Amino acid sequence: MAGPIPSFRLEAHALAQGFAPVAGVDEAGRGPLAGPVVAAAVILDPDSIPTGLADSKVLDEDRREALYEAITASALACAIASSGPGRIDATDIRKATLHAMARAVAALALPARHVLVDGRDVPPLPLGVSGEAIVDGDALVLSIAAASILAKVHRDRLMRQVGLVHPAYGFAVHKGYGTKAHRQAITRHGPSLHHRMTFGSLKRPAE
Repeated sequence: MAGPIPSFRLEAHALAQGFAPVAGVDEAGRGPLAGPVVAAAVILDPDSIPTGLADSKVLDEDRREALYEAITASALACAIASSGPGRIDATDIRKATLHAMARAVAALALPARHVLVDGRDVPPLPLGVSGEAIVDGDALVLSIAAASILAKVHRDRLMRQVGLVHPAYGFAVHKGYGTKAHRQAITRHGPSLHHRMTFGSLKRPAE
């Protein structure tokens, strides 16, 4: 069954209230055993929104790649930032995700005035920038859907590169998620520097 179709309604409302420009923010990679969590921020051009934007999770890889190119070519501004396994382990995945989101917003070449964020939390924002968290925002809000695609494609590309350096783990296939093959590879070879040592079976028991 088809899911909801994201709209530009919340962006249009903010723009009508004088909060321009409006950025959508989302992340990819909260759950894997390895690799960074990646955040993206996107300011769509209201007059040039790519067709077919949707939550990255409902799109196949070829469609995500095509939309990535369309978004980066047409958006007024977009930026990507990440938090690696070291930061994730030193803090926690929520704090590391918000850190990446904050950096993505700050890196926009066109500073945002209002930010729409997928989830329940708004990251720390620059002075004068307002924010709103929207549960399931990647399925409901076009700017967040665009950010979800950029974050997912960028992270997948990073994990394929990691896979070239560490082929024994199969990162290019599972992108760091805890598949059976990935867990078996960790058992055989031990964790790599790209693994999150506070996640799942990698988590050390309390002493």
